[in-house]
Amino acid sequence: MSDLPETGFNPRQFIETLGRHGHNGLLGITYRAHGPDWCELGLPYDARLVGDPETGILASGPIVTLMDMATSISIWIRSRTVRMQATLDLRVDYLRPATPGKPVIGRGECYRITRNIAFIRGQAHDGDPEDPVAHAAGTYMFL
Repeated sequence: MSDLPETGFNPRQFIETLGRHGHNGLLGITYRAHGPDWCELGLPYDARLVGDPETGILASGPIVTLMDMATSISIWIRSRTVRMQATLDLRVDYLRPATPGKPVIGRGECYRITRNIAFIRGQAHDGDPEDPVAHAAGTYMFL
């Protein structure tokens, strides 16, 4: 897909500029790809994000942040505009630990938008989408 959809919202540019700041910037979240209603972001492996130093497994917080950002951006892509929104409900179900040393890839999809609510789903994996680390589902409320 083109980096510049007809709306003018550019997910790659958003992550590469604004995404370098704040929480997402500290985690090193990167843009990977997008489509008409989805966005894929990456979370590089970083020893500072490890939850248990003995195992080298990433903590859950950075993965939740990755999924929150990927699903948020999917809403803006689908709605073709950036709207103020709040995470109303985001459920992340962990299926297995992320493999130590590997980046985690998060893909968020917006599958429905109403006047006030956007509905999302997604998954995180560390290289094989058929073997996910986590699934996500949730709702965002427009402000």
